[in-house]
Amino acid sequence: MSGLFIAFEGADGCGKSTQIRFLAEYLEGLGVNVVRTREPGGCAVAEKIRDIVLDKENTQMTAVTEAMLYAAARAEHVRQIIKPAIDSGKIVLCDRFVYSSLAYQGYGRQLGVEKVRQINDIAISGYMPNVTIFINITPECAFKRMNEKKEYDRIEREDMSFHQRVYDGFTKLSKSEDVMSIDGGGTKFETHEIIKQKLMPTFKDAGLL
Repeated sequence: MSGLFIAFEGADGCGKSTQIRFLAEYLEGLGVNVVRTREPGGCAVAEKIRDIVLDKENTQMTAVTEAMLYAAARAEHVRQIIKPAIDSGKIVLCDRFVYSSLAYQGYGRQLGVEKVRQINDIAISGYMPNVTIFINITPECAFKRMNEKKEYDRIEREDMSFHQRVYDGFTKLSKSEDVMSIDGGGTKFETHEIIKQKLMPTFKDAGLL
C-alpha cells in the first residue's frame, strides 16, 4: 500500500475537523494507519507559529508577514510530519494546506495567488495532496454553525467581506483537477457519506479496498 495525502479545505466553520475525524475512523476500521494533522500546526515549531499568527492581539501584522509565517509553519510540518508519514505508507489527513494560503492570503489579503504560491513552493518541497477536499459552504452559513460561545481568533475576526473573498478564492481554486468540491449543506453524516463515496476510486488505487 502506498501512502496518501488528503487535505481538507473550506471556510472557517465548514466542518473540516469533523469530516477528518469521521474519515479517520472509517479508515482505521479498515486497518489503515492514519495520521491526522492540521495547519498551521502539526508539530512543535509550527504550533508555536500558529499561536503567533492566530493571536487576536497581533492586529498590526502585515499580509506579507502572515503569508510567510504560514509558509514557515508549513515547511516544518511537511518535513517533520507529512513527508515521513507518506514515505512510510501512512494516510495523512490534513486540516488545511496550501490552498488555504492561496485563498486566505492570495484572495482574502489580496496578495495575489502567484505570489503566495511562490512563497510556498520552497516550503512544501514538492509534497502536494493526492486529493484536496473542498467543503463548499458559504461563510455566512459556516459562521452560523460555529459554537456561539467560541472565541474567534485573529483571522475569524475579519469582516465578512474578507471571508467572502476567501470563499470566492476557494471556489475558483476548486476548479483544479486535484480538488473534489463537496456540497457541505447537508448534515455532517450526509457530508461524510458523499466524501467517502467520492474517495472510493482513490482508496482502490492505493490498495485500501
